[in-house]
Amino acid sequence: MTKWTRAHTNIALIKYWGKENEQLIIPKNNSLSLTLDAFYTDTQVDFDDSLSEDLLILDGVEQDTASLKKVQRVLNEVRRQAGIESKARVESINHVPTAAGLASSASGLAALAGAASYAAGLSLNKEELSKLARIGSGSACRSIFGGFAEWVKGTDHDSSFAVPVDDAKWDIGMLFIVVNDAKKEVSSREGMKRTVETSPFYEGWLQSLDADLSAIKEAIKGKSVEKVGEIAERNALKMHATTLGANPPFTYWTSESMKAMDAVRELRKRGFTAYFTMDAGPNVKVICRQSELEQIKYYLLTSFSESQLIEAKPGPGLYLLD
Repeated sequence: MTKWTRAHTNIALIKYWGKENEQLIIPKNNSLSLTLDAFYTDTQVDFDDSLSEDLLILDGVEQDTASLKKVQRVLNEVRRQAGIESKARVESINHVPTAAGLASSASGLAALAGAASYAAGLSLNKEELSKLARIGSGSACRSIFGGFAEWVKGTDHDSSFAVPVDDAKWDIGMLFIVVNDAKKEVSSREGMKRTVETSPFYEGWLQSLDADLSAIKEAIKGKSVEKVGEIAERNALKMHATTLGANPPFTYWTSESMKAMDAVRELRKRGFTAYFTMDAGPNVKVICRQSELEQIKYYLLTSFSESQLIEAKPGPGLYLLD
């Protein structure tokens, strides 16, 4: 059985930054995200007895052994649960720039979890799919769900998974300012590890997270774009501050990132509801009202090109394509 499966990217508003358990990808803290419609990955998996090794074909190009590692973590768990040993051919089409801080691994590994479990004949519920996606890429566990989702950190494989928070079917949207879609110099994995091990700011970041999480859930319940934006912007800035204290220090920001953040602050001065967040990459995401997306994009065209600005609305969870 093989079927194309689609998962969308999610952008964390309360960030996941640091692992408690590297092997199982158990995070140091709970995180909360919004799944979006603009970027997604389509994947199909075929378990085939005639194959001598697993194959990953990404955007029509066969990938090397290093690229297979995350994929095989998921495939091996599916094989274990299904009681099969067949190697797999994985075909994936990424409608997201890879490794540029635009959450390509989230959509990619979530789509893989859905496609591989379907191909192996497993009937997994969303909680089980979330756990399966997590062992490939932590943030992928949230892409199983549409709208807002919270990744509950847990303490082991069975207790660490995402849960739905709100369907986000209200006036909230996001605009991506893509300042650089090249592969980043410091991967998220390496950046997290270095920060956790060496940054004196990291403990302060951790201690502030429960309050941020509680506040943003209240803001979501009240459908307040302003409060969601304020909390998310502050949370992102705190996360990025921890990297400056690492040894050696590093940052994902570029001069274009700074220009984009300044543009968002200017939008606020002009009366728009606009706040920014950034993941482990240089690109800036503007949290705003859906109803103001067009006007915000029009204003930003004075500083950025049409191709750099991508509008997004809340997106759906994982699903099989017909």
